[in-house]
Amino acid sequence: MNTDKIGFLDSGFGGITVLSEALRQLPQENYIYYADIEHVPYGTKTKDEVRKYVFQAVEFLVNQGIKALVVACNTATSIAVRELRGMYDFPILGMEPAVKPAVQNGNGKRVLVLATALTLREEKFHNLVQRVDQEHVVDYLPFPELVELAENMIFDYERVIPVIKNKLEGFNLDNYKTFVLGCTHFPIYRDAFKQALPPFIDIIDGSEGTIRYLKRLLEERQLISTNVDGGNVVFFDSGINIQNQERLKTFKWLISHC
Repeated sequence: MNTDKIGFLDSGFGGITVLSEALRQLPQENYIYYADIEHVPYGTKTKDEVRKYVFQAVEFLVNQGIKALVVACNTATSIAVRELRGMYDFPILGMEPAVKPAVQNGNGKRVLVLATALTLREEKFHNLVQRVDQEHVVDYLPFPELVELAENMIFDYERVIPVIKNKLEGFNLDNYKTFVLGCTHFPIYRDAFKQALPPFIDIIDGSEGTIRYLKRLLEERQLISTNVDGGNVVFFDSGINIQNQERLKTFKWLISHC
């Protein structure tokens, strides 16, 4: 089997934010993007449900021929990535909320992590916070509304910004230095956050570091592509090649705007 592609997996549109970073850092590679539209969102499902959906998606991607996998979903990462690494011998990368750099760059001011409820409940997240948050400055907030907006293809900031402001009502933003976008759907709305928040608040996510690590692993294992005509992406919707033109148009638009 020809295994020259990098697989990306998410419950929907969110992983496009990570794929966009991959296309910037690794433009010579070819990609398969699996959006599990049938089961979106993952963040409101049980752990067993998410694990089952992720394993099904990964099996599909393996059968398509991949040399590496990015689980471009924080929720799926927290539930399944450890088991996946025990099942396959190619590089498997997951997403982790960028809590460590947020704390390191915060100068003692507070950090707010926005993610799905399931990610925030998981032991993996709490172990991360316990490891890096020595000054106890990290707060967190589930924000499923943004996933719903993205999956309903609502990208009009006039509708999105009021949702963000309403969600943060009651927070004293003067106490915060950094917001961590801990779900891959959320960077779709980075500019909306910039408009909704005071200018002194930094907004970060884990995409750049994840793809930088992917590039290093590919180089170490001599899997890096030398294609001169790379950058091709094939999209699948829960195992079906996406034919819906509106959805394809949205995927491609997001790639160019994230």
